[in-house]
Amino acid sequence: MPKVKAEKKYRQHSQSEPYKQGLRFQTEHGQHILKNPLVITSLVDKAGLRSTDTVLEIGPGTGNLTVKLLEQSKKVIACELDPRMVAELQKRVQGTPLQSKLSVMVGDVLKTDLPFFDVCVANLPYQISSPFVFKLLLHRPFFRCAVLMFQREFAQRLIAKPGDKLYCRLSINTQLLARVDHIMKVGKNNFRPPPKVESSVVRIEPKNPPPPVNFKEWDGLVRIAFVRKNKTLSACFNSRPVLEVLEKNYKIHCSLNGIMVDSDFDMKEKIQQILSESENDKKRARTMDIDDFLALLTLFNSNGIHFA
Repeated sequence: MPKVKAEKKYRQHSQSEPYKQGLRFQTEHGQHILKNPLVITSLVDKAGLRSTDTVLEIGPGTGNLTVKLLEQSKKVIACELDPRMVAELQKRVQGTPLQSKLSVMVGDVLKTDLPFFDVCVANLPYQISSPFVFKLLLHRPFFRCAVLMFQREFAQRLIAKPGDKLYCRLSINTQLLARVDHIMKVGKNNFRPPPKVESSVVRIEPKNPPPPVNFKEWDGLVRIAFVRKNKTLSACFNSRPVLEVLEKNYKIHCSLNGIMVDSDFDMKEKIQQILSESENDKKRARTMDIDDFLALLTLFNSNGIHFA
């Protein structure tokens, strides 16, 4: 009798393992397959696909979302790291009218040049969320929109506003380059196997034309300010490593423009003077918006202070 119970327990455990068609999902690589057809339909609807669109999908898995995208677009380019998933995806559309519309890129999307596409729809592996967002936003030519699934806290950071607890460098950098809207929450049980965190879907529309700002300069400034977002800007720019980099950049700027640098030049004094005279010294990154940072960057640049 005990033996029968043990076998039953083992059988139940086996059935709950994350397998499909002989595949074991690699959750350590973010493989959580979206299984709820209502959520999949909603994702596709929010993308506003046209029959002439080329769609980029990241991490298609076994193709639940891919099939819906293929039905409503001209072409789907699916980027997948796992060759086992590639085989399952190709097998799924083989011999159907959808087969000719599917193109598969095998490899790491972060190490690959993105192809031309109109819309990006993806249930992303969460560990590549941040680098992929910026790869996407700096991609040219412009795409129309992206509908992306993220870990919920990451999605909340994308849409956070000045003063919000989750407002950070990610928030302001993304919002500089794009309009970001929260579309819906997606619970753990909509995935197989369920992840440990809740998810959310956001819609990203790049600003076209982009704001007239050097993004490397902008990001250099924002990075310094948000290292300690609750500290004053005066304190953020009082760090020795920061001052050393900015002084090096300043001297290069002066050299290229034929400007003499005084022998008693003090970078710390110059920066604190700029911040104080512009009444920025007491400001904190957590409460500053895009216009505040654009004005500050312009002020620094006009004084020969560069961040890239």
